[in-house]
Amino acid sequence: MRLALFQPDIPQNTGAMIRICACFDVGLDIIHPTGYIFNEKNIKQAALDYVESVSLTEHDSWELFLENNKDKRIILLSTKGKVNYTKFDFKKDDFLLVGRESAGVPDKVFNSVHEVITIPMSENSRSLNVAVSAGIVIAESRRQFEK
Repeated sequence: MRLALFQPDIPQNTGAMIRICACFDVGLDIIHPTGYIFNEKNIKQAALDYVESVSLTEHDSWELFLENNKDKRIILLSTKGKVNYTKFDFKKDDFLLVGRESAGVPDKVFNSVHEVITIPMSENSRSLNVAVSAGIVIAESRRQFEK
């Protein structure tokens, strides 16, 4: 499994997701542009030394990401999803895609993924932090793989 970040806005969240990926041995893809300067210094500051443990791939655009991963299933994590993440059958070569913290993903991205899943929350809540959400779903995928 790989985690793909669509145009992330907040370097601290990217750092947290790098750490999640390192701890769960999950690859990470960054789909540019980012909402901050994406360089080694900023990432090391946010992700500490965990970045060295992660297979990191950068893509200049959504279109290039799709082109580079034609044969992979892309699963979007969204509050607009209809499928509960615990009811979804993950595959080891899936991409879990998360959107921008400020805006999610545009319609062209939403409409081009294979599935949209969600984490059920209370009615009074808008959404979880994107890094927390990614960690929850990656943990569930790992639990399924260990069956």
